[in-house]
Amino acid sequence: MKRLMTCLASLALIAAPLALAGEATAISTATNGGRATASATARGNASSTAIAGATNGGRAIANSDAVARGRAAANSRAVAVADHGLAISNSRADARSRFGGSALADSESIAATVGGVSISNSEAIARGQLFGRAESFSTSTALSNHGVALSDSRAVSRGLLGGRAVSVSDSIADTFGGVAISGVEADSAAGFRAHSFSNGVGVSVSGPLRTATAKVYAGSRAGALGVSRSNAAVIEIRR
Repeated sequence: MKRLMTCLASLALIAAPLALAGEATAISTATNGGRATASATARGNASSTAIAGATNGGRAIANSDAVARGRAAANSRAVAVADHGLAISNSRADARSRFGGSALADSESIAATVGGVSISNSEAIARGQLFGRAESFSTSTALSNHGVALSDSRAVSRGLLGGRAVSVSDSIADTFGGVAISGVEADSAAGFRAHSFSNGVGVSVSGPLRTATAKVYAGSRAGALGVSRSNAAVIEIRR
């Protein structure tokens, strides 16, 4: 539902290019010896939010960057929470259009830990040119309880000559006393009045002293009125 509302709001903004605005919000909270840093930047028709919270000597770092150019909208969110551990969350949304194209990029990154290390990176890139449409959605989540969780998500879409490209990437790494690594990339490109869709999902879950790894790539290309679709998913659980 949250993603649907984001899309609807972004599409409304794209339809009214004369009312462009940027919004950036950074919030950091630290208690009991914790250190928190939040940084948010927004350029063009973009929204960027960074939230960091740390306690009990933990360190939390959240960085969010959103860029939109032309008939485009970008939304980026980064959250980092650490309780006696290290949490780093990086999110980037980059949407650009030229020559009548349109683009939408939505990126969300969450890193949370209790006594461990969590690093999450999310990137959404959309390029629409010559009346093409590009939409990219990326979500990355890293959760650790006295372990190490690494999550990377990347969605890239390119629409050209009236084509529409959509990429969706979701990555989750979750561990309790072990190591969890997840990396997902979704890449789509559409040419002359074509449609291209790519969807990638990666989930890695590990227990004490175990290591789980999920690597996913979904790529789709379509041209000359064609339709292309790719779906890829990997789920690895080691308890």
